[in-house]
Amino acid sequence: MQVRHGRQQARRPAGVLFRIVLAVVAVLAVSSTSVAAIAVAQTVGRAQPGIQLQTATGANAPEVAVGAAEGSVNLLLVGTDTRTDQGAGFEDSANQDASSGAGNNDVTILLHISADHKSAAVISFPRDLVGPVPACPDPDGSGTIDATDAAIFNSTLSRGGISCTVLTVEALTGLTIPYAAEISFSGVSAMSTAVGGVTVCLASPVVDSFTGLDLQAGNQNLIGDEALAFVRTRHGVADGSDLGRISNQQVFLSALMRKVTSAGVLANPVTLYQLANAALANMNLSTSLKNVNSIVSIALALKDVDLKQLVFVQYPVVADPDDPNRVVADETAAGVLNAALVNNQPISLTGGTGEAATSDPNATPSDTAAPSDTPVPTDGATAAPAPTSTDVALPSNVTGQTAADETCTVGN
Repeated sequence: MQVRHGRQQARRPAGVLFRIVLAVVAVLAVSSTSVAAIAVAQTVGRAQPGIQLQTATGANAPEVAVGAAEGSVNLLLVGTDTRTDQGAGFEDSANQDASSGAGNNDVTILLHISADHKSAAVISFPRDLVGPVPACPDPDGSGTIDATDAAIFNSTLSRGGISCTVLTVEALTGLTIPYAAEISFSGVSAMSTAVGGVTVCLASPVVDSFTGLDLQAGNQNLIGDEALAFVRTRHGVADGSDLGRISNQQVFLSALMRKVTSAGVLANPVTLYQLANAALANMNLSTSLKNVNSIVSIALALKDVDLKQLVFVQYPVVADPDDPNRVVADETAAGVLNAALVNNQPISLTGGTGEAATSDPNATPSDTAAPSDTPVPTDGATAAPAPTSTDVALPSNVTGQTAADETCTVGN
């Protein structure tokens, strides 16, 4: 059965979180020039108040010295769909389902850097995933919110703050996550502008009246509010579901990573300053990230990861048998992914790119091309490169792409 969850007409999803990966890349740039380091130091001072994560063990991230973080790094990036303080364009009184206050974690992405700093994974968790949520500390400090056997994943932020989202992802993956950051609508426009826009390939037109998009097929440079609309859109790509939106975001993210890590951006201290300022000024960081040394250390841990070894993955799910608009974890595929992350093993994709993405026919050939006898996924996307002997090959129903893969968005 094809999953077509989350098609409610009134909802306008956030879809903005992954630019926090941009923040990580902006952070990465810190290692390249002292000007950028100064920029990050200054902008951390102007960033929003820190979030004190409350973990299951009560442990906080250790203080670090300047230098690459030792061992693996896990950072959770949460995008809230709140309309509170987001301006008139988002505080839509006619939209009765619009979130306020803390909002829902409409986008949740985990950045995992392996212990040897040779590979990394960026895992997107579907907002409509239904499953257990552990007991969470009440954000107001009044006690504990009881655990539940079944709750929709994107309710964890409003349920118990970002600590509850962290605890839920820890329970899902088996990882310990000491770092977290939260971003709202207002960040993406500033960040896409700071980098000078992101050029994405569209295999077909993307039109979405809900976000105001009307883009023709071909290469489009997206900047400011248009970039925000693009990463938020569901109705304009694939089947209109959140799963399609995730693969569309991965098209944008991979293009963004390629641009930000290019020599032209890393060598320009003005761009780096603008990028760091936009990223940190528009995010609420956990207190474990408020120390400039922590940010620089994560950057140094990430800087040597080749784009081919930076893998974007949708957390494996299948249709919820009790609700066609929801999904549940694919226990077998998720088990393979979780084990690889916990054991710091590099992962390889053997499946497709997802419904809203396809291989760019004009991409420059590389040595990552799949051999001619590699099966082509049934969703029409080009098969991923064959795994190496050291990689953990994910099941073929797990979708995603590497940062090196040049892909195009598929409109609906």
